[in-house]
Formats: sequence, structure tokens, C-alpha cells
Amino acid sequence: AYNIHVNGVLHCRVRYSQLLGLHEQLRKEYGTNVVPAFPPKKIFTLTPAEVEQRREQLEKYMQAVRQDPTLGGSETFNSFLRKAQQETQQIPTEEVVLEVLLSNGQKVKVTILTSDQTEDVLEAVASKLDLPDDLVGYFSLFLVRETKDGAFSFVRKLQEFELPYVSVTSLHNPEFRIILRKSYWDSSYDDDVMEHRVGLNLLYAQTVSDIEHGWILVNKEQHRQLKSLQEKVSKKEFIRLAQTLKYYGYLKFDPCVTDFPEKGCHVIVSAGNNELNFQVRLPSEQIKEGSFKVTRMRCWRVTSSVPMSNGPSGSSPGKSEVKLELAFEYLMSKDRLQWVTITSPQAIMLSICLQSMVDELMVKKSGGSIRKMFRRRVNGALRRSDSQQAVKSPPLLDSPDAAREPMAKLSSKLTSVSLRGISHSSSANDVGANDFHGNYAFEGIGDEDL
Repeated sequence: AYNIHVNGVLHCRVRYSQLLGLHEQLRKEYGTNVVPAFPPKKIFTLTPAEVEQRREQLEKYMQAVRQDPTLGGSETFNSFLRKAQQETQQIPTEEVVLEVLLSNGQKVKVTILTSDQTEDVLEAVASKLDLPDDLVGYFSLFLVRETKDGAFSFVRKLQEFELPYVSVTSLHNPEFRIILRKSYWDSSYDDDVMEHRVGLNLLYAQTVSDIEHGWILVNKEQHRQLKSLQEKVSKKEFIRLAQTLKYYGYLKFDPCVTDFPEKGCHVIVSAGNNELNFQVRLPSEQIKEGSFKVTRMRCWRVTSSVPMSNGPSGSSPGKSEVKLELAFEYLMSKDRLQWVTITSPQAIMLSICLQSMVDELMVKKSGGSIRKMFRRRVNGALRRSDSQQAVKSPPLLDSPDAAREPMAKLSSKLTSVSLRGISHSSSANDVGANDFHGNYAFEGIGDEDL
């Protein structure tokens, strides 16, 4: 069997015959010219070299399918991964109670099936909270790790190809939880959410929590005003004041390392307001702050390098062994593009944030509505809404000039990132592939933005 990893964590184990079955189903639905070529069957037993070659070919096949906007978002592909996840983790379909956290630590217990997908669980939580249908699309479920001080470190946004109950229980660690948070970046959407009592309460709880954890910066005077509004229970006024504060609506990441402005700098990255904000500690101990606008990122890639281990196939590598990096190519000035790399266990979550910012910009540009950004059920099947289809997939980009930056040999896992890209292997003994994700918002940039 072949192991399929998501974020460096084992998602499922599948046999060649199962993958071949998936391939044939995709071909039947989408035609041979859309579906990538599948590694051929062999009559005789494979030699160890051929086994490894087939593994590499299957890895590339899965990445190519995932990165195709039609195939990667298809119910056929996603249900295949969900079913394989459930079978691998050997969790039977039964009714269970799943605990979902709100930002204020409150627990919402929902009765679901172990086989319920992300969308089903989100709808169950919304229904338990009395959140109206047209506001469900403003929220998402996130897999988080609870830290010692009661704050949360974000692992990833739960995706459509996984079963939340299975994802969280298979980690066998009580520190991992599922949390409900807003999942949009433009704070003007707060107005829609605040129209409804439940939406207002969720937004208020998240804002209070972000201020308490120091994610939103507050001075003494602002703190006094916020306290007074809190005592009066003026939730809307509280949020209005918070919207004017620095880092409102940003996701703050754990301290990590960057090569900008020089190698080995410690950095705290926050994502929000269509940018990545860096608070960098220079080797001179000086703190510098700067932002990288998503509209000026030409492309980015997530890579993970995994040491080749000869351990038994059943043993999973330790968390610390997988090194994740997010690198993006940035338009520093009119004619100068430069690569910036962040080395962080949260690289995939950062990439998901970048992609959702681009998607939101594109939906706005096409006049679509975020209200419809979640998928509606039609005769029991999930359909993507029109506004999501308005988001064209970014064009495929060539890999950067080899002379500009040497490529490390990296093993790219099947990431849970709904980004489009190209995979290529630079040499026969390369252990994996590099994925490039083009930024579709980059095209709208004009000279006046520089």
C-alpha cells in the first residue's frame, strides 16, 4: 500500500488497484484529455527500483489531479480520499458526539456520524448555534493545537477531502481541537455577520479573544474604552472600535525563521488585510516591521523535506523531522522580483491563507458574493456555488530561473492546499517535486501600486 500524507501527517493508505479505480472513474466522468496519465500496470513482479519509480509516478499523478481545478474539487476525488481516510484509520461509521470550540473557549457538542465531511459538521455546528444558512459561508472549521497558555496554534483549515472526526481523533493527542472562526479577510463583511444576533456573538467572542491573546494591538486609552463598552455589553460598538486597531482580522502565527532581510532572522508572521506582516528580529536584536502585499506576490510554493528513514513502514516520522517552507516571489520594486522564504511548521496554513485572500479578491472583482461562497446541497450532492466558480484558477507558471536560486531536493507531500500549480522533478533521483502556485491577483497590479 502507498501512504498519502497531508501536512506531513498520514491521511490514508491506498493500493495501486484502488488508485487505478479512481483514475478510471475520473476518466469516465471528465474524459481522457482532462485526466493525467496513470502509471501503467506491469505483468511481472516489480523490482525494488520499479516499486520506487511507481511510487514517484503515483505521487505526481495525485498532485496533478489535486491541482487541477475541475478534478481536485470533484466529489469523485474528495469522496475517494474521505473513504480511504476512514478505512485506514479503521473508524466504523457510527453516531458520535464531536466537541467544537468557539473563540471564547465555549464548547459546542454536535451529534454527527464519523463519516460526516467538513461541510456536514460545519452545518451541524451552525444549526446547533442557530446561525442562519446565509451566514454559514462566513465561517470555517480549523484544526488547532492548544498551547500551554490556553492560546491556539493553527494547523490548517479543514478541507473537503477529510472527515473532521477522523482527522482529529487519529492524531491521538488531546491538544488537537477543532475551532469555529470567521474565514474571510475583508472586515467590511463584518456588517453582514453583525446583522444577526448569533453572527454578532461569534464575531464579538473572537474579537475579545484576539485582544486577550495580544493578536490585536491595544494602547491604554483604547483598552479603557473597550473595557467600558464590554461592561455596557455594547458588542457592535466594541467591534467597530476593534476594527480601527492594528492587526484586527489578522491570523497570528507562531514564531518562526525567515531569510528576509537576511538569513536566519526570527520572525512573527501575521496574515490579514491582503498581506503578510513580518515582525523581524535582526541579528543586531533590532526589531523591524514590514508587510508583503498579496497582490505583489507573483507565485509561491510550499515544500517539505523529509529525511529518508529506513524504519518500519508502520512507524510515523516524528513531527520535528518534517521541515516545511513557504517561499514566495515578490515584486520589490518595478523591475525587481525577489524570493522570500519562511521556514515554519505552519507553512501550509500560511499558504491556505494566501490562497483564500486571492480567492476573495477575485470574487470581489467579478462581483460575486461571499454569502454564496459555501456549497449548497442539491439533491444530496454538493455543488459549488456560482461565486466560487467565478474564481478562475491561476495560470501555470514556469519555475524560477535556476541560476537565480538553487533548488534543494525536497519531498513534497500531497498538501491540503487548494492551489493550482505544476509539479516537476529536476532529476531522476529527486525524491519529490516542487509545486508552484501562481497568483491570479498579481495580474491586476499597476505601476501606481509600486
